[in-house]
Amino acid sequence: MANISTAGVDPTKMGVGRAIAVLTSGGDAQGMNAAVRATVRVGLYTGAKVFFVHEGYQGLVDGGDHIRPATWESVSMMLQLGGTVIGSARCKDFQTREGRLKAASNLVKLGVTNLCVIGGDGSLTGANIFRTEWSDLLKDLISKGKITKEEAKTSSHLNIVGMVGSIDNDFCGTDMTIGTDSALHRIIEVVDSITTTAQSHQRAFILEVMGRHCGYLALVTALACGADWVFIPEMPPDDGWEDHLCRRLTETRKAGSRLNVIIVAEGAINKAGKPITCDQLKDLVTKRLGYDTRATILGHVQRGGTPSAFDRVLGSRMGVEAVMALLEATPETPACVVSLSGNQAVRLPLMECVQVTKDVTVAMNEGRFDDAVKLRGRSFENNWNTYKLLAHVRPPETKSNINVAILNVGAPCAGMNAAVRAAVRIGIIQGHNMLAVHDGFEGLALEKPITWNIVGEWTGKGGSELGTKRVLPGKYMEEISLNIAKYNIHALVIIGGFEAFSGALEMVQGRGKYEELCIPMVIIPATVSNNLPGSDFSIGADTALNTITSTCDRIKQSAAGTKRRVFIIETMGGYCGYLATMAGLSAGADAAYIYEEKFGIRDLERNVEHLTEKMKTTVKRGLILRFVIQCVRVLKGITSINSISNYTTDFIFNLYSEEGKGVFDCRKNVLGHMQQGGTPTPFDRNFATKMGAKAVLWLTEKLKECYRHGRIFANTPDSACVLGMRKRGLVLQPLAELKEETDFEHRIPKNQWWLKLRPIMKILAKYKISLDTSEHTLMEHVISKKPPVHMTLTK
Repeated sequence: MANISTAGVDPTKMGVGRAIAVLTSGGDAQGMNAAVRATVRVGLYTGAKVFFVHEGYQGLVDGGDHIRPATWESVSMMLQLGGTVIGSARCKDFQTREGRLKAASNLVKLGVTNLCVIGGDGSLTGANIFRTEWSDLLKDLISKGKITKEEAKTSSHLNIVGMVGSIDNDFCGTDMTIGTDSALHRIIEVVDSITTTAQSHQRAFILEVMGRHCGYLALVTALACGADWVFIPEMPPDDGWEDHLCRRLTETRKAGSRLNVIIVAEGAINKAGKPITCDQLKDLVTKRLGYDTRATILGHVQRGGTPSAFDRVLGSRMGVEAVMALLEATPETPACVVSLSGNQAVRLPLMECVQVTKDVTVAMNEGRFDDAVKLRGRSFENNWNTYKLLAHVRPPETKSNINVAILNVGAPCAGMNAAVRAAVRIGIIQGHNMLAVHDGFEGLALEKPITWNIVGEWTGKGGSELGTKRVLPGKYMEEISLNIAKYNIHALVIIGGFEAFSGALEMVQGRGKYEELCIPMVIIPATVSNNLPGSDFSIGADTALNTITSTCDRIKQSAAGTKRRVFIIETMGGYCGYLATMAGLSAGADAAYIYEEKFGIRDLERNVEHLTEKMKTTVKRGLILRFVIQCVRVLKGITSINSISNYTTDFIFNLYSEEGKGVFDCRKNVLGHMQQGGTPTPFDRNFATKMGAKAVLWLTEKLKECYRHGRIFANTPDSACVLGMRKRGLVLQPLAELKEETDFEHRIPKNQWWLKLRPIMKILAKYKISLDTSEHTLMEHVISKKPPVHMTLTK
């Protein structure tokens, strides 16, 4: 989260006497409203005045009613809305010096010296020009008598901070721009719908997605739906691609598939720089192969709809960071853009990011396509490499004689099948025999190999096609070791939740007794609870979070319609409060009660009082999230559960109902197992695909290390690892190390990164709390100091 600069500074006084204006510019993107809401509320929290600038830069130039004071209530109920409620426009007036003079005059008259711009690279470049010219603009305004010297002195410097709002994800320096994830949701919804009709009629479908000159949307869509081919501008196909494409489609049909899917970025080109269009591809497939082929151009549907949970949280985090960056800025601080790198909020020099973004275009124009892919950043490059592995490489004729078994353990979750598919296909590409284990550790009596075609359409399927159980391997250790020997298993891929982690630990501990267990194994975290040590994210958590968020949206709509109503909503998660906290952020909840943050009757009373005050404003509804504690220990006969279990959902509901009499009434909802169901989100599909691929590639290298005297023998700590996302990348950590970081009684890591986001949720709900001021987010660089610029992206 954003952190304030100096320890000891009262965050509620940082903005006193200062004013912030926020505007959205260029193309709209889902999640912009979350960023606007966070900017306004955190700005007000710091004591600053905050102004809306309606209709983007045009409103800045026109002034008057286009620049209005923002209040706490004015951003209520906008979190779930798509687009931008303060409007956006492409403004030619601001491109002229005369237009910028008018904009400067309007800001000076209002005492605004801090400008937050949410838009693409063009909008942010315009903001930097405005900032660079600021002193000269003030001089001109003084000479023309538009402002006084005193006004100019008060507004002597303009601070600029940008947030990138664009569905194209074409801005270098950030892994994800606001709106990209939501656009992927729209695209995948269409792809899933088209897939069913394509299978019915054995059709080939060609889909064109947006992105201008960036292929991110097309590339991730191809990964998320298992497309047969993708065309992106950063990497045009080799000459003769028409023959290669037709051969690939034919092979897919011969292998038993009833459909073909081709994804095309709107800026796709061939090596000569000529466009590759849907119609061109349709004619090619129809004439050469005779397939019934349809082409669909998705268009602006990708910009519409409600923002995903990811975009809401991203917009909220970026909004907080933007306000802090503005209030910490000095005249020497360069204009910055707040950005996402892995799981970290970072600040980057705006013009460095713009420069690298331009360098991508230069690289493509000069035919340096490998450079263009690298310049897009590590995330884009990883996606491209994973896609190439899964889609364009033929399985080798020479086998490795290595058998890799895959099993799912624990509760089912969306994305498990995508991880299995990627692992199976990468394994086959490496020449391994991939074996399916059904029903977790209990089912480690293998029946048959799992093939390339069996997993073909698993990417978009929820649940677990292999079947999964919570049973741990302890009591089956002898049978498991016998089966490992019987089927000559050389490595294990274990996909699942806390039971997968605990079970793998038991198997590692069993190596001393059973030599057959001395094989490399990797655990891929997959659970809605997101409670595994070694990874900031688990497969399935994003899908569950979106399910909760969309349900909360409907409930808020009901509450807003009836007025004076508070809803208590129970989420899953065991003792881990991740879902409740992140759903609280994405749905705009008033409180989220979790195990990790102790609370008592006094806290509940204060929250009731807070809601009572809220009902006196124009916002006459409330939303309370509470995670559910799974009663596993009660079933085992242990009755000493943490005292928090006394504060059940029913207890909280009854308390709110009693204390709120005459002011508001209460309703409760227990969401239950619907959080484990549904088709996986684009994030979970993409994340699972990359995790599955990375796991098998790591195992392949580890097997080479562990091959001694004609057999595999692995008993070192680093031969059994958890593959997880940590801050800015995928890392492998030995189970033995992670054991020390784990609270086994409550099935959670001892340290959880998302707890730092809880103050944001409380501040956005208008609680009077203090932010941690002990840390500081420093400005980072996108371009290293060594030339050439086009080869120095460090993201």
